[in-house]
Amino acid sequence: MAENSNLLAFVDAKLAYEIDIVAASRAQTDGTVVIVDTRKQLSWDHGHIAGALHLPSDTLDELLSTLPRDRTLVIYGWGPGCNGATQAARRLLAEGFDVRELIGGYEYWARNGFAVEREGAVTRQAPDPLVTAER
Repeated sequence: MAENSNLLAFVDAKLAYEIDIVAASRAQTDGTVVIVDTRKQLSWDHGHIAGALHLPSDTLDELLSTLPRDRTLVIYGWGPGCNGATQAARRLLAEGFDVRELIGGYEYWARNGFAVEREGAVTRQAPDPLVTAER
């Protein structure tokens, strides 16, 4: 029974910390979150979530004071195979920010047809039916 309660506590903590793309999109629209991209410049230039702030992990120290403390920061990286966002989120949590990590990162945001920005233009790709979230 003790192991089950430990697993339950882990799952509860995970659900409290992570946010899916549908919830993040809604929260961005209502202004309760700021979405933050932690990827390097080249990845940002390739495309990023429309309206996101760019906070590459290697500039975290110098840009920390520019981040809003009155809203939740939704941190993302490239996708499920990248832990850069997790590392940045840990640092921001230690600094007292309210942080959630976006499940699936930029990859799943784009694959679900949510707004992305490339070269100053906001676009949406057709949703990939293999990953499309219910809206």
